[in-house]
Amino acid sequence: MIATAVTAPSPLGRFARKVPVVGRVIRDVERDTDTIYYLLTIFVTAVVLAVQTWGLPALVLTAVAMVPVMFVILIILARP
Repeated sequence: MIATAVTAPSPLGRFARKVPVVGRVIRDVERDTDTIYYLLTIFVTAVVLAVQTWGLPALVLTAVAMVPVMFVILIILARP
């Protein structure tokens, strides 16, 4: 039997779990990791529908919103 340590969530984590939509998504991802793929599919579908509705501005705003996310990913990957 493998013993796993359960750590208490940080104050920000506790606050995020109390927000109705975000908290439910966090709990679902903790329970089943396949939920991430569903969330990715929903995000891509929303972007496609936004581009079909509003055109290039929706695509540009999506790209601008993803810049901080990519910076965080690059910083995580570059850590020694």
